[in-house]
Amino acid sequence: MTTLKSFYNEKEPYILGIGFIALLILIWESTPLWLTLPRGMALFFTTPSKIAGAFYRLLINGEIEKHSYVSAVAFLVGLGLSILVGLPLGLVMGRSRTLDALLDPYVTALNATPRIVWLPLLILWFGIGIWSKIVIVFAGAVFPMLINTYVGVKNVDRVLVNVVRSFGANEWQVMKVVVLPNSLPYIIAGLRLAIGRAILGVVVGEFFGSSKGLGYMIASAATNYKVDVVFVGVAIFMGFSLILTMSVKSLESRLATWRPEATKTF
Repeated sequence: MTTLKSFYNEKEPYILGIGFIALLILIWESTPLWLTLPRGMALFFTTPSKIAGAFYRLLINGEIEKHSYVSAVAFLVGLGLSILVGLPLGLVMGRSRTLDALLDPYVTALNATPRIVWLPLLILWFGIGIWSKIVIVFAGAVFPMLINTYVGVKNVDRVLVNVVRSFGANEWQVMKVVVLPNSLPYIIAGLRLAIGRAILGVVVGEFFGSSKGLGYMIASAATNYKVDVVFVGVAIFMGFSLILTMSVKSLESRLATWRPEATKTF
């Protein structure tokens, strides 16, 4: 009994989360049994069992694999480029007043501009292939990464920087020993936001400028009133987002074991 109680206390967030999801799925599945839907609404209603059946059919005929591959490439390449650009740029802008003064107006203006307004130009420049989606994913994900990193650098304790400098550390050593470790919670928060923006970029890019991908599959299914297929695409995006977010949280816990427990979750 004690072992069961300790297991529950250890896994309580997962047990409660999964249990609540299971309860919602059960209610959703049983809705047609106790609620008579109007004919118009019934056309746009589906159940988890029908969604699972649609997923199986799409998986067997290769549709899931084909569309998922296209979306995954756009997401991974766009997000990877946003990290490669946003992380170092945020670090140097946070440490250099000159670069901060030069680049901050452009960063502020571009970040405030809705990404979707660039989509027509991107389609004209890159066509409806993979590169237009990669660029829109990059444009959506780079600013959360850059701005959060910048804020993290600006919030580093100046006393720590001065102490390290008093021992003769150069700028690279200050960055490595003090700035980067203390900015880690902000960087991880930026990465989590960037993941969401990148997935949004994939969906938007495939809705309006693609002939392949999960976003295109969802838009095409909605046009043909295939609600179960729409939910298949939505569920794949949700699952992918959840896995990536949990992976980032796990990575942050491993990298920030030296920090107080209260600062590991945000």
